[in-house]
Parts: sequence; C-alpha cells; structure tokens
Amino acid sequence: MKAAKIGNPATLDSLKIVDLDDPGAPAAGEIPVRLHASSLNYHDYGIVSGAMPSADGRIPMADGAGVVEAVGAGVTEFSEGDRVVSTFFPLWLDGSPSIDDFSTTPGDGIDGYARECVVRPVSYFTRAPDGYTHAEAATLTTAGVTAWRALVVEGGIKAGDSVLVLGTGGVSIFALQLAKAMGASVIATSSSDDKLEKVRALGADHCINYKSTPEWGAAVRDLTDGRGVDHVVEVGGPGTLPQSIDAVRIGGRIALIGVLTGASGEVPTGSLMARHVRLQGLIVGSRRMQQDFVRALGATGIKPVNDRSFALDRIADAFRHEESGAHLGKIVLEW
Repeated sequence: MKAAKIGNPATLDSLKIVDLDDPGAPAAGEIPVRLHASSLNYHDYGIVSGAMPSADGRIPMADGAGVVEAVGAGVTEFSEGDRVVSTFFPLWLDGSPSIDDFSTTPGDGIDGYARECVVRPVSYFTRAPDGYTHAEAATLTTAGVTAWRALVVEGGIKAGDSVLVLGTGGVSIFALQLAKAMGASVIATSSSDDKLEKVRALGADHCINYKSTPEWGAAVRDLTDGRGVDHVVEVGGPGTLPQSIDAVRIGGRIALIGVLTGASGEVPTGSLMARHVRLQGLIVGSRRMQQDFVRALGATGIKPVNDRSFALDRIADAFRHEESGAHLGKIVLEW
C-alpha cells in the first residue's frame, strides 16, 4: 500500500510517498479500514513542517475516512462495508478529558491516516454520517468535533444566542454552520472581504474585516447593542484573545481552541475577571462527542465546506495551499 511519511528533518520538501506492506488480518476487537480521504488541520501542518516534534518517518494525518473491509473476533459495532471516520483521541471514549497530550493521537504520537489501509481497534473509528462522501466525512475528526464541543457540549448553545467566529478555517466554518442550524446569530471576522462575502452567503449575520477594523471587539459590541456575544470560538490565541474578551458579553463564554498567533502570551486578566468571562481551553473531544455530532449532522443536514482536494501524492502541495491562507473551510486529500 502507499503511504506518506515525514522526513528527517521534517519539512514539506522532505515529505515522501512510500510503499508499505498491507497491515494484514484484524485481531480480536479490530477492524481493517480501506482509507479513501483525509483532511488537513493546523496540528497536522505542525507535524509535517517540523514545527511540532514527532518520530522520524511518522505517517501523518489525524483525520481518516474509509470503508470497513472485515471485522475481527468479537466486533459487533461495525460490519463489512460500513463507512467510518477516525477519532482524534481513540482512547478517550466518554466523560471528562482523560489525556493532556498527543501521545495517542494518530499522525502525532502514533502513525496516522495518510495511507491506503489500516487495522485498528474499534475505538479508533465511528460511523460516518449517512450520505457523506469520504472527503466530507474526513473533515469531522478534528475540526468538526472541536466546533461541536465548543458550542454544544461545553457551550450549551441555544436558539437566540449570538456567536463570534474568528477567520474562515475549518473549525470556524463548522461553528458558523452549527450555530445557524441551532437558531443562533453569527458574527464572522476575516482579513479578506472576498471571504467575508462567502461566509455571509453561508449564513453569517454580520461580517468584520479585522484588518480595516483592528478594534473588532468594540465593533462586535456595537453590532450587539453594547451587550457582546454569548460565545466566542477563539482560534487565534494570545494575539486575538484581548479583542475576544472585549467582544464577549458579561458572563459569556470563550472557547480557546487554537494558537494561530502563538502558544503563549499576555492575557488581560483584569478584563477577564471584571467581565466574569468563562474561558475554557479545549482540544477536540471524546469518541462519544463524535458519535453525538454525527447524529446531529444527520438531523440538521449540515455538509462541510471543502475548499480544494488533492491526491495523496500531492500532500506537500495541499499543505502549501493551507500555508498560503487562501482557503476557506477544509482542504482534503482523496485517493
């Protein structure tokens, strides 16, 4: 089978396609999955670019979607022919978070899904939504579940709430779609007026160009009659957090799910306290959250917004497209 591997040192130029032996028959409790798609995330970019350390020769990509080819002894949850999608934390099944690192995350601590076939225990996959292509299903593992957890599991979003999404990447677009499906209003930011027009077409109620409006926190309050939004899906980190605190209502919630502006920095703790803001850091979610999310997609009819598709042997080109920031929504690999 064909697979992608990171080089030593890890760079986009050192990514290589190799031939590997097929993984063989499943043991008890395992399923072999013929993979057909993956999707790119900022975490994956950190691995393949060398910004985040990983093992030499690691097979990257946390997201994978495909078809179950057989089942091992004792497997009752899946059957041959089922369409499935991978889980980000395959050992965190339910309940409160049980891990604070990426040691079990495919594509980081263990080999991922930039390959044609894999054999894994049942907990490494869930069913994909009915009617989804493999490329659509492959967007759910990281970006989709993150947005679901931020707004629904932790945020308790309800009809009439207001949501601020930053940028137009995969998590932000999923958050926009989920918020609108649940009856909330959405304010979106971007540095591109063209992208803002596209997110407006996806349902955003208000759009702010953060380059032409650097004090966008105050602009959000103006758009909400001085109140601020109920929820902020914060993907930027220290460079954007002060404005997000300014934008959220007193007692509102900020889900810190990204570090695009850096892994550490100053936090305006005085403002955070004075406004009684609930700031929660989170990384993706449990297998149970993904199963609930898949059911919700079936009920709402939401489909992911995929920007471009690349073949597996063009994985470096796909990451260069992500690196450029030109995309809106998800970039996928298909084979």
